[in-house]
Order: sequence, then structure tokens, then C-alpha cells
Amino acid sequence: MKVAGRKMRTIWLAPDGKSVEIIDQTRLPHELVVARLACLADAARAIRDMQVRGAPLIGATAAYGMALAVAEDPSDTGIDEAAATLAATRPTAVNLAWALGEMRRALAGLPAERRLAAALVRADAIAEVDVAINRAIGEHGAKLIHRALDAKHRHGPVQILTHCNAGWLATVDWGTALAPIYRAHDAGVALHVWVDETRPRNQGASLTAWELGQHGVPHTIIADNAGGHLMQHGEVDLCIVGTDRTTACGDVANKIGTYLKALAARDNGVPFYVALPSPTIDWAIEDGAAIPIERRDPREVTHIAGWSEDGCRVEVRLTPAGSAAENFAFDVTPARLITALITDRGVCPASRDGLLGLFPERRQRGAA
Repeated sequence: MKVAGRKMRTIWLAPDGKSVEIIDQTRLPHELVVARLACLADAARAIRDMQVRGAPLIGATAAYGMALAVAEDPSDTGIDEAAATLAATRPTAVNLAWALGEMRRALAGLPAERRLAAALVRADAIAEVDVAINRAIGEHGAKLIHRALDAKHRHGPVQILTHCNAGWLATVDWGTALAPIYRAHDAGVALHVWVDETRPRNQGASLTAWELGQHGVPHTIIADNAGGHLMQHGEVDLCIVGTDRTTACGDVANKIGTYLKALAARDNGVPFYVALPSPTIDWAIEDGAAIPIERRDPREVTHIAGWSEDGCRVEVRLTPAGSAAENFAFDVTPARLITALITDRGVCPASRDGLLGLFPERRQRGAA
């Protein structure tokens, strides 16, 4: 995607071939800062502190983190410890475990002196696969936006509501929920995006709005609680969100507040789509209730960071000092509230049969 007219990704191997560079998303939207990851600890911190976030990008960063770890210690013990360290950073996004498994398989049985080269090749491949997957999601999902335009008798714009950030900043490139929007926009479809602010970390207001603006997509930031009002008044034609983990039966875990948007969409007859790359499907889980829900630092609820008028980043308290706070990072939207899933293989019902129709090899393997 584009930043100031220049193509850019969220993560890449540095020119020195020994370190990895990322966009530090904690500094957006006010500063575009490139951070360097030189070791396993840097990669783990980047994931844990949300310098990188979004299930696909977390997976790609974990893959590069394993390569950085191999450069420090290529032994079996070193690989085991690195995988455990990275796995503990964010529990909900299944791409993390998937990427770690891919890296371990790529390194298994290799002599120590060959492991670093193999790790770098596999990490690069995981990143490139992510780009291809998200491009395909965009192609399939854009058809739904074209269909929405047809339903309006070609009188745009198509009004789309999204929640959190599932754009290219959440992936290596293109994004998941925003990929169809970019494809349709680039094809000349008149559209407008309602951007939920997404408390408590405000990924919608800070990240989604920033990247849509960089790409020239019309958008408006709204308070999280405004979505239902807009749907009641016919101002939303469809919703598209992402997911950090999808069960084998089509339940999805996404940023906290997604479930409420799905309820409002169902009550108002608004199509509710979930865009997901295939590595986000957890075939081992049937019920969304089994998805582990990350609890983050309550300070993200009690405090907020912003940009002062004199150009300084400041953090202020929002709540009474004596009030307790809880910070649930995700909620689960049941399959019954989802109109369809948009995957890299096509669009399907949010159900076991729907997913197996696109991934028949999982049926043959018992969906294991």
C-alpha cells in the first residue's frame, strides 16, 4: 500500500541482512517511525507492546523473530526457548502459533550451521504468502462491495463500517477487512468508510484512519457507540471486520466491541462480513467459547495518549484514581450473526460446511 504516495510494507528484512525493520505502530498517526529489531527480545517486545499488531503481522513478526533467535542460538534448546518466548506474547491470535510451527518444521533436522539461512528464507516466504493471501481476500471481497453498489442502483457511495484496524498495518500488505475496500476504491467504486475509534487503544482512530487517508479513501471517524445509530438510519450498507481467530464452525474472535456491531447489524438487516486469511482458522476449536481472550494492562483503559498542540506525545488519566478497570482485548461473535466469511479462497457461509467447502483437505484430515 502507499504512504505519501510511496509503496511500503509493515515489516521487512533490513539492508544489513541481519536485522528486521518495522513500522512502529505505537507512534502512529502522528509520526512515521521505523524501528529496528536486532534480536529475539526485540521481536517479542514489538509483539507484546503492539509496535506490530494484527494476527497476520504478528505471525510474520514471530517468524522473523525466530530467525533472529537462531542467529543468537541455533541449538534445539535455543529454538525451543525462542518459540516459547514468542508464543507467550499474545495468546488470542492463532497466526502466532501457526508461524512458529512453520518455522520449527523448517528448521527441524538441519545442522546448526544451516539453520539461520533456512530461517530467513522461511520467514521471507511466510511474509510473501501473507501478501498473496490478503490480495486474494481483496479480490473476493470487492465483489461484495460491487454487489452493494448494484443494490443501490449504482448510486454511491457504498457506506461501509469497520471496527479496529484490519488494513495493511495489521498484515504485511493489503490487509484483510480493508483489502476489499482498497480493491474496490482502486477500481473506481464510490465508497465511504465509517471508522470506529475502537477503544481502548483507538486502533481505528489512529491506524485505520491514517492508512485510509494515505491511500485516498474517503472516511469518517466515529465513536464506537455510534455504529448502531448509523445502521438504524440507513447510513451503513455493509460491515466488514477482521478476526484474530476463527473456529472450525465459523465463530470469530476480534477486537472488543465487534460482537455489539454484529448484533446491531442483525437487528437492522445490514450484511456483516468477516475477512480472514486461512492461517487464522483454528481447526482444533469448534466453539468460540474455547478461544482464549487476552486481558491487557488496565492502564490502556484508565489512560489515553495523544498529541499536544505543541507537538509532543502526552498521556493523561481519564478515570478516577481509585476506580478499578478491566481490559478485555477481544470478544467472540458467533457464526449465526455473520453473513459470510471472506477468505483467500472465496466467500462462504460462517459454518463448518461453509469452511470445509473452501478447504476440502481439512475434511479429509478430519479437520485436525
